[in-house]
Amino acid sequence: MEKIKIGISSCLLGNPVRYDGGHKLDRFLRDTLGQYVEYVPVCPEAECGMGIPREAMRLEGKTDAPRLVTRRTREDKTEMMVRWAKMRVAELVVENLCGFIFKSDSPSSGMERVKVYDDSGMPAKTGVGIFARIFMEHFPLLPVEEEGRLHDTGLRENFIERIFTLKRWREIRNVKSSRGALVDFHARHKLLLLSHSTKLYQAMGKLVASQKSLSMQDLFLQYETLLMETVKLKTTPKKNANVLQHMMGYFKEQLSADEKKELLEIIDHYQKGFLPLIVPLTLIGHYVRKYDQPYLREQIYLNPHPLELQLRNHV
Repeated sequence: MEKIKIGISSCLLGNPVRYDGGHKLDRFLRDTLGQYVEYVPVCPEAECGMGIPREAMRLEGKTDAPRLVTRRTREDKTEMMVRWAKMRVAELVVENLCGFIFKSDSPSSGMERVKVYDDSGMPAKTGVGIFARIFMEHFPLLPVEEEGRLHDTGLRENFIERIFTLKRWREIRNVKSSRGALVDFHARHKLLLLSHSTKLYQAMGKLVASQKSLSMQDLFLQYETLLMETVKLKTTPKKNANVLQHMMGYFKEQLSADEKKELLEIIDHYQKGFLPLIVPLTLIGHYVRKYDQPYLREQIYLNPHPLELQLRNHV
């Protein structure tokens, strides 16, 4: 798989583009995740012509339609930002992004809970940065996150799983766009999808089963929508434990009574929070290789993203 292209707030890569000429380097994003993705850096305020350094700004007015105003001179930069943002998201279409990582709390790039000041000068964390809002409206299915939220191990694993899933989907959509390729993709992602939502997985299954009644374009569009809605839902220890037990069923003829007992104990310890997910998955992966289990060998759930990221060591 070629590197995944991800949009990112430029300051998170260490670029000195903030209002004070500084940056907000995130070393995990630049040095660790950066080994597997190709970043497309964006700084709304600098790119729309406000310069570096520049006067600090904030959002004011109504939460759903705030104004972008400079703090000291009280200049309204809203139209300038909106005009540039609409042009920039149109340019980003050709980049074929698989996601975007925004700078938290930014009046231009904050994804959520950005301060919006009312007429009396009181802030409420109810806003969305102007560029971030326009971006998310233009790309409603793309995975998006903020660097602050990515410090949460569960949210980090979910976001990275989503961008890798979208990349795999685009490869079959763009290279092998056929009904057979869709069936194969759905089969290989079965356990991954079940770890997010049984209900949505069943809806996707019905869509795949009735595919002959739809045009290829409608079929792939509906499937992609359901796919991204499904993987956006967070997994839980209970959901993962159900999937692990399901996988164990493929070895009922091979495993001894003691091996079954050991695996069940490890799954139980994971569900109770005593062990990370990587422990039961490693043992099951061992059995997949030992007994050459063909169905599980093809399941993306065992390797949804690079092992080197160690995401399942912490969830």
